[in-house]
Amino acid sequence: MKQIKLGRTEELVSQVVLGCMRIAEVGKNPVEIINMAYENGINFFDHADIYGNGDCERIFATALAQTSIDRNDIFIQSKCGIIPGKAFDFSAKHIIDSVEGSLKRLRTDYLDSLLLHRPDTLFIPEEVAEAFYQLEKAGKVKYFGVSNQKPMQIELLKTAVKQPLVANQLQFGLGHTSMVDSGIYVNMKKEAAIDRDGSILEYSRIEQMTIQAWSPFQYGFFEGSFIGNDKFPTLNKKLNQLAVKYQVTPTGIATSWINSHPANIQTIVGTMTTKRILEITRGADIQLSREDWYDLYQAAGNPLP
Repeated sequence: MKQIKLGRTEELVSQVVLGCMRIAEVGKNPVEIINMAYENGINFFDHADIYGNGDCERIFATALAQTSIDRNDIFIQSKCGIIPGKAFDFSAKHIIDSVEGSLKRLRTDYLDSLLLHRPDTLFIPEEVAEAFYQLEKAGKVKYFGVSNQKPMQIELLKTAVKQPLVANQLQFGLGHTSMVDSGIYVNMKKEAAIDRDGSILEYSRIEQMTIQAWSPFQYGFFEGSFIGNDKFPTLNKKLNQLAVKYQVTPTGIATSWINSHPANIQTIVGTMTTKRILEITRGADIQLSREDWYDLYQAAGNPLP
C-alpha cells in the first residue's frame, strides 16, 4: 500500500483509509475487518463522534483490543461538530467535550487527527483556536483539519488557528467529479463550469492539505454505488475493460482513478467486507495512464470540451 505524507507533516499514512461509519453493522466481524485492512497496508482509520451515536468508536476499540495491532502503529482520526438534526457546533466547549468522549469510547489517550465535521456558519475562529490549543497542549490531538469546507472558510479559520490544517474531507469519485469539472470547463456556459467549492482542489494542492475522498463509489446523495449498476452502462463497460487490462476488479480501478490524481488524495472506503477490502487495496497502487484516467472521466458522463 502506497503511503503519502499527511498535509505538510512528515507523518506517513496509507493512501487508502478505512472509514468506520458502518462498523456497527449487524453480522459483520469488526476484528476480521480491522485485521484484513491492516494486513493489506491500511493503517488509517476514520471515525466521527456521531457515527452510530458513538457505538462505532466503541465497537472499533473493542475489536482493536482483540487484535495484535499496536495502537502506535495505526492512525486514528475522528470528527466533531455535528449535533444531528439540530445544529453544527464549533464552540470550544463542544469540540473539547466531543474529543473527550471519543477518547473514552476509543480507549486511547490521543487522536492522531481531529477534523471539524461540516461547516458551522456561526463559528468564531478564536473559540476553535482555543479548543485546538488546549487539546494539543494536553497531548490529546496531534493534528487538526476540516471536512466539507471551501477555501474561504478555511482561510477564516486560519486567522486564529495556529496549527497547520492537514486535511479536508470532500466527496469525490467517478460519481462526484465537480472538483475536477470546474477546472476543465473554465470560462464555458455549461453546468459543469460552475465553481461550487471555490477551486478547493487547486487550493488544497497549493496549501498542501490532504484531500480525503469520502463515498468514492457512490452517486447522488447516498443513492448507491455506480459500480455494477445498470444505470451507468458506459462507465461500467470502461471499468470492466480497465480491470482486465490492469488485472484487478472494477472497484480497484475506481480506487486507482482517485489515487492516480497528482494531488495525492486519500480514498476513504466504508466497506465492511473483506473481499471488497482486498479489491480496493490491490487496485490502490495502480497508476492509471493519462489516457485511461480521462477515458474513465468521460465514461462517467463528462465529455471533454
